[in-house]
Amino acid sequence: MFRFSKRERISSLKEIESLFERGHSSSVQSMPLRAVWRNCSSRQTDLLATEPAVKVMMSVAKKRLRHAVDRNRAKRQMREAYRLHHQQLTEAVKARGKQLYIAFVWQSEGLEPTERVFEAMRSVLDAIRKKIEVQGV
Repeated sequence: MFRFSKRERISSLKEIESLFERGHSSSVQSMPLRAVWRNCSSRQTDLLATEPAVKVMMSVAKKRLRHAVDRNRAKRQMREAYRLHHQQLTEAVKARGKQLYIAFVWQSEGLEPTERVFEAMRSVLDAIRKKIEVQGV
């Protein structure tokens, strides 16, 4: 139920490039996070059965947090927040038979308290879910 497996992560360079392709994705921001997402509906129903409905990546720029320890902590906070709050979004995407790619980008110039990251993740995921339901993605 509260899992975040390797299969749910974006690892292919092709998937990352398609996510950040100009004009094909949407974004939502809630400090300290920004989420860039794209509907990547697959044409094969067999592929949808094996692939997860939502695939994500976490990114913290070296420009924002200079020390690797700090970048790793920020990514760990984002992963944990996503793991705890992604269930409703996943169910909404599955119900429509689509696949969604999301990139979470750290926007803050410093580290943030875990509670603030959790709240930002919750609001970003809710905003994406609402846009999906309204647009009928």
